[in-house]
Amino acid sequence: MSAELVIRTVEDGIATLTLNRPEKLNALTAASFEELRAHLDALAGEDVRCLILTGAGRSFCAGHDLEALAGGDALASRHAEAETIAQLEAFAAPVIGKVRGHCFTGGLELALACDILVAGENAQFGDTHSQWGLVPLWGMSVRLPERVGMARAKELSFTARRFSGVEAADMGLVNHAVPDEGLDEFVAHLAAQISANSSGSNRIYKSLYANSRALGRAEALRAETDMPFGMPGDALERLTRR
Repeated sequence: MSAELVIRTVEDGIATLTLNRPEKLNALTAASFEELRAHLDALAGEDVRCLILTGAGRSFCAGHDLEALAGGDALASRHAEAETIAQLEAFAAPVIGKVRGHCFTGGLELALACDILVAGENAQFGDTHSQWGLVPLWGMSVRLPERVGMARAKELSFTARRFSGVEAADMGLVNHAVPDEGLDEFVAHLAAQISANSSGSNRIYKSLYANSRALGRAEALRAETDMPFGMPGDALERLTRR
């Protein structure tokens, strides 16, 4: 029986999805996306307060498996893979991407769907599509400029250059770059901070932030005042807990 390509664990309301092809630097295939999507579907029915996405071994994800690419894997399943990344981005609870080692191309596209990114200082990022004569299919041309600005995104894509976790933090691609040996502890503390707060508030925040991207500024301001997503169910209990 083959090993799981994505491993799911849940503890104290914090779920972790781990890409699990360490011998291939967690390179992605259509099958990887099928498992990722199945796990996201399963977690949607659980009381998850925070989700962590990471990779097994020494890398987050080196991108799409090049052998699979040569065999037409990406073109055959590009819509399903793009939809899975969109599903990750729309996951109701806050999503933290924990990045060590390689985070290239398709792996970077996965990372960009996370709400918060934390990287080891020595992590290596890069959009290497142009190195291989490829083009993005999963949202890179939209999500990368949202993080770093259009001019910076163009430079990164045109040059396909690699850059460190420290550089990624400096340009705003990741929220934090921390010493590699402290990455697990830092992310665990961050996830605990998030999960200690109202899951209802955080879910509504995610919906409001998504609204603000889809609507004009004036309309988004008005929509927030109209409380389109209501109030968290635990508001009264938290207010009276003091």
